[in-house]
Amino acid sequence: MSGSDTAPFLSQADDTDDGPVPGTPGLPGSMGNSKSEDPEVPDREGLQHITGLSPGHSALIVAVLCYINLLNYMDRFTVAGVLPDIEQFFDIGDSSSGLIQTVFISSYMVLAPVFGYLGDRYNRKYLMCGGIAFWSLVTLGSSFIPREQFWLLLLTRGLVGVGEASYSTIAPTLIADLFVADQRSRMLSVFYFAIPVGSGLGYIAGSKVKDMAGDWHWALRVTPGLGVVAVLLLFLVVREPPRGAVERHSDSPPLNPTSWWADLRALARNLIFGLITCLTGVLGVGLGVEISRRLRRSNPRADPLVCAAGLLGSAPFLFLSLACARGSIVATYIFIFIGETLLSMNWAVVADILLYVVIPTRRSTAEAFQIVLSHLLGDAGSPYLVGLISDRLRRSWPPSFLSEFRALQFSLMLCAFVGALGGAAFLGTAIFIEGDRRQAQLQVQGLLREAGPTDDRIVVPRRGRSTRVPVSSVLI
Repeated sequence: MSGSDTAPFLSQADDTDDGPVPGTPGLPGSMGNSKSEDPEVPDREGLQHITGLSPGHSALIVAVLCYINLLNYMDRFTVAGVLPDIEQFFDIGDSSSGLIQTVFISSYMVLAPVFGYLGDRYNRKYLMCGGIAFWSLVTLGSSFIPREQFWLLLLTRGLVGVGEASYSTIAPTLIADLFVADQRSRMLSVFYFAIPVGSGLGYIAGSKVKDMAGDWHWALRVTPGLGVVAVLLLFLVVREPPRGAVERHSDSPPLNPTSWWADLRALARNLIFGLITCLTGVLGVGLGVEISRRLRRSNPRADPLVCAAGLLGSAPFLFLSLACARGSIVATYIFIFIGETLLSMNWAVVADILLYVVIPTRRSTAEAFQIVLSHLLGDAGSPYLVGLISDRLRRSWPPSFLSEFRALQFSLMLCAFVGALGGAAFLGTAIFIEGDRRQAQLQVQGLLREAGPTDDRIVVPRRGRSTRVPVSSVLI
């Protein structure tokens, strides 16, 4: 790639009091330069000049990465879709079947830093190709394991973590080196949208392929074939963009990797929020389960009420954490800790609610739709929405780092409002939870026949004679 392909662009100044750079379009002191000369956000031609890739090619690369991310989560949840069949085939209990996911996650967790190190120093395209090819072969091999060797299934699921770690840690960095600002946020939202869709498809594909083939082993042979397609697409479509070129000053030298120890020391300064999230997640889930368990003895509606209390209680603390962000970082962390603890109280309880209001033959499908809808209405689109609101606010304020901070602060306050809406929704759930649970129990016991399309009718008098009409028409 020529030297012009790696020509860096300006980033934000370090001094917030300096104000905007004269000559920047739309800012004070502008001399009417074109948009392409804006040093903050390169236009399409500027990005193409830096990366050496056309906008269409860059979008195609993102499409390939989204396909692989979709495949990634499909494979992860395919096993869940056929888990009862795996238990029966290997003659194992719930603890052993749960160990399958534990081994995979543990491997994935341990190997992610390894590929993070490699991804910052070596060709990312080839790392992903090797990891996905290895993952596909291991997944295919796991479908031929005899029933006497369950330990071998655990080993292969652990090795699958190699492929997933090689992809999940690297793919977002490629997107970051292809796009900036709003374009990057938009592309990342598309990329992560594949998570809920892939998870849901994994459940559905696993169970449906098993039903069609009459053998659960075939469910594990679908994603390896799609993995071969993914490797071919990576080789033919994806190109390695220069690291960080779209974010550098034009007069700054290229970025060079530092030692891993230096990387870890620098990252440790940014991990306080992550540690808080880990601690509050464990504490909140435990509290939610224990409080709900104790309240069930006296109140059958305890589960949705605990969820409602957690969400409604978290909303003011999340709001306060944002309001205090500029004045006191200590107060911000304290409010975040309390808010996230209350927010985490509903995680396990919601899963329990879903399982006991749905009959067993529909639980996998219910889990799939719950995953799709929760991510669709949550982390799939919320980063882009928050960023969009922030950008709109910034446009109406004088440009400065303080205005950027305020815009993001105000846009994130939407999360507290949505949390309050969620609490209100759980209060509504508490009204119907007893009846829904009782109906599911009666259906499982065979004491209640599910109403068909023609059963939802009642007899009413009409023009001197009795007529069967839908209940909905009477209610309306």
